Amino acid sequence: MAAILVGAGITVALATTGDDAPERPVSKPAGMVAHPDQSPPRELIAAGKVAVSAYYTVRVEKRAHGDGALVYTWSLLNSTTGRYEKTDWAWLDVAPGMKTAAVLERGLPVNRIGLVDLSTGKVERWIKTDHGVGGVQFSPDGKRLVATTYDANPDGLFKDASYRLNGKVVPGPKPSRTGFYVIDVASGRADFTARPPRKDDHGFVVGGGRQDLGWSRDGTLLWEPWDTKVGRVFYRVDGEEVPAPRSEKELRSPRAILSPDGKLVTGQYAGDGDQIVSEVLDVRTGKRDALVPGQQLLAWADDDWLIAFRCDPEQCEPGKGEFRNQLILTSLDGKDVIPLSGFRDSDLRDPSRWTPILSNR
Repeated sequence: MAAILVGAGITVALATTGDDAPERPVSKPAGMVAHPDQSPPRELIAAGKVAVSAYYTVRVEKRAHGDGALVYTWSLLNSTTGRYEKTDWAWLDVAPGMKTAAVLERGLPVNRIGLVDLSTGKVERWIKTDHGVGGVQFSPDGKRLVATTYDANPDGLFKDASYRLNGKVVPGPKPSRTGFYVIDVASGRADFTARPPRKDDHGFVVGGGRQDLGWSRDGTLLWEPWDTKVGRVFYRVDGEEVPAPRSEKELRSPRAILSPDGKLVTGQYAGDGDQIVSEVLDVRTGKRDALVPGQQLLAWADDDWLIAFRCDPEQCEPGKGEFRNQLILTSLDGKDVIPLSGFRDSDLRDPSRWTPILSNR
């Protein structure tokens, strides 16, 4: 299938901060590669500084004794061929620069982490651990990993944790986190800290089976979701809880993404009626700077272009086609919208419905 290739062509966009704002030339992101006829994608999708480095699908698998599991199937970019290759890894993350992926084998939790070369798809070396690992994430600079450890499969569904769903009793997840490693990728040194599942003020464990820790935006702290104004609770790399840093508080949402120049940040869905848009905010004032097409803003290709999910404009009625969406590239003024992928199935439970991993390249 033919890809859409766009170089650094120039288009004219009108700034959205005021009616009298001057026109300014806006360059399309360099090195854009789109495959609007592919879903899931078979070949590289990229724009500006960001690319789809991998994607996954997920299905529910029945297991013995009434148990089950969420089973993830990962497709990882081969940087030599520019194609996505289906893997047998249970979990993975791709480092910034897209040269290396950290991978976990089936049978989570496991006692080693593989480092895969994206140009060959082969494991270059293994990092062994004493505690079973169920999730991994690279730091923003790619020099460290946080590997979350568990006593049981974090994606497992267990009969003795059953609950009622749509009138049926189904197996449920079990919180089993034991702690985490902070790993120096170059040396393989892995420092473990115990951090069992967090409890609320009444002593109850909150959350499902997978409770992975992630990195703060600047890579100095770790975090997990929690019911705070920031939406996260933060830890030092030695496991000590600390207040949310000012930079995180100012962004107002745990999913907010800063523009490369740090001036703008993605906001919430702001659609009204037939309008399918999300807002972009000024970091300094918190006020709306722009409305751009899409239900979910995923990444900045550069300071003027965003990658988002947008539903099919012809089938976007709430309750009908809002989940039949595709990756798009949109300019900040919303005048230019370029499809990057084909449409995903509207059924959220469809096993072919894929979720992209977007990485800096």
